[in-house]
Amino acid sequence: MCGITGLIHLDNNPVSPAVLQRMTDAIAHRGPDGEGHWIEGNVGLGHRRLAIIDLSPAGHQPAASLSQRYVLVYNGEVYNFRELRTELETLGYQFRSRTDTEVVLNALIAWGAQALERFNGMFGLALWDRQEQTLLLARDRYGIKPLYYAQQGQTIAFGSEQKAILAMPEFQRSLDKEALLEYFTFQNIFTDKTLLNDVKLLPAGHYAVLDMKRRTPAMQFSQYWDYNFQEPKVKASDEEYREELDRLFQQAVNRQLVTDVELGSYLSGGMDSGSITAIAAKSYPYMKTFTCGFDLNSASGIEMGFDERSKAEYMSYHFKTEHYQMVLKAGDMERVLPKLAWHLEEPRVGQSYPNYYAAQLASKFVKVVMSGAGGDELFGGYPWRYYRAVVNDNFEHYIDKYYAFWQRLIPNSEIKQVFAPIWKDVKHVWTRDIFRDVFKHHADNLYTPEDYINHSLYFEAKTFLHGLLVVEDKLSMAHGLESRVPFLDNDLVDFAMRCPVHLKLNNLADVIRINENDQGDKVSKYFEKARDGKQIFRDVMKRYIPDDIARAEKQGFSAPDSSWFKGESMEFVRRTLLNKNAHIYDVFDQSALTSLIEEHLSGKQNRRLLIWSLLNMEEYMKGCFA
Repeated sequence: MCGITGLIHLDNNPVSPAVLQRMTDAIAHRGPDGEGHWIEGNVGLGHRRLAIIDLSPAGHQPAASLSQRYVLVYNGEVYNFRELRTELETLGYQFRSRTDTEVVLNALIAWGAQALERFNGMFGLALWDRQEQTLLLARDRYGIKPLYYAQQGQTIAFGSEQKAILAMPEFQRSLDKEALLEYFTFQNIFTDKTLLNDVKLLPAGHYAVLDMKRRTPAMQFSQYWDYNFQEPKVKASDEEYREELDRLFQQAVNRQLVTDVELGSYLSGGMDSGSITAIAAKSYPYMKTFTCGFDLNSASGIEMGFDERSKAEYMSYHFKTEHYQMVLKAGDMERVLPKLAWHLEEPRVGQSYPNYYAAQLASKFVKVVMSGAGGDELFGGYPWRYYRAVVNDNFEHYIDKYYAFWQRLIPNSEIKQVFAPIWKDVKHVWTRDIFRDVFKHHADNLYTPEDYINHSLYFEAKTFLHGLLVVEDKLSMAHGLESRVPFLDNDLVDFAMRCPVHLKLNNLADVIRINENDQGDKVSKYFEKARDGKQIFRDVMKRYIPDDIARAEKQGFSAPDSSWFKGESMEFVRRTLLNKNAHIYDVFDQSALTSLIEEHLSGKQNRRLLIWSLLNMEEYMKGCFA
């Protein structure tokens, strides 16, 4: 696990060692265990190392092949590297280290871009072929590891974080207003855009090739993998699916335990992290586990249940882990915001500051931590979302219903007023089209409720989960901590995509009936209470975790911000967002935004997601453009 960066001058001007050093230094937090640079003419590669497997100097990067033809910088872990190494050795490849880096390098040499399909793990990488003068950039199937790239003028630059690109003295920063509109519709960015013009995020499951021998060199993009949720044509028995899930989940967790440093696990109090801990603890006696809780003295309503420390302590006792926890208060959000925004680089999905503190806590004791990310998206953990669009007239009807639900921050009816200062620059952007384009590679021949639910699972894996993974990477690597996600094991994902919907959602027949009868407000109240997702996973995990945890309703990892924003943090919100000199009013209409914010502060509406996003955006603009 590391940080990578590099640049190439299309006009063949030589790379400056000082500039490459600045780019690598900008992501030093990702790799505190070492650095390396390789420059040849107009090409430069940089690397920061977080030593996890083979801690010796043999793991140094950039890594060159034995022939010296290929040079690789790589960030990630490929968990099946031992099997791939054995296969490569039979083909005559020799190895000088025990690292997965060298396996990745030789696999790319042996099989080209097809090797990417064989990697079971997470990665962002760059491979330079000195003979053919080609650059390969690639990102893992799911987008666990980010990889940004940019072109301005005759220079192409890339890096694990935007900071590496921004460290180039000549890079010109400007706000991508279309991406801003996208974010403030969905609290996420579904496209490859970032909030900076010219800086793009290589899509998950994609690679790009730059051929310098072409008359006009340009990046050529290819997709090598995508999710495909669908009902199986031939179904096995329910019990066979359960037994296969049991086998694959244990295999996934055990695969990801490979490390030469100490490993721990998050333990939130929920089923996903609890299940991972249960399996991992069999191999790691007195495994270290970590929980963040919340001070609820000023919380109210549903937020009174947001602190899961007691459940986490219960499971720690059950699995005999060495358990650590911390308690977050309202002021902790205010205190960490500048540092958080710097590491996060731009607002993304969710209220992420609790994740920052969780990673900070874990990094004090371990270098690798297991995370439960992906379990909900694979096994249907958000049924109240899917049920809103389970019965439809056709695909476009489905898009309309699901799109309306996913307007998380500013609804269409308010967008023109809120974005008044820049409306002329964004009025051509139709966020419904952005939403629909998520499905452009997923068949839209939909006939049954199961088809629509599988489309919803596809959408959330492509967008919501991807956003969570970007956040997870930034906030763990902010502390030199490697975060692993066993749910995103290739074999487990393949199983989840072909697992019948009726095994994930327990109450589908009733939901279909309610939708077809259209009982108005009763439908909304039913959806709010629908917590029957992940049934097959619950059934299997009852073998390993306490029954009351396996049966518990879904609880996200969220602070009681709705209460805090209109209570202890109200003055901070007012001081930051209702200030006429705030940077956000370069792009937002103050009157329209003030009206939305006051609705929350007065208790009329719950706009905690919007307020959090605005606080994050204000800090972002202050740091990036002030």
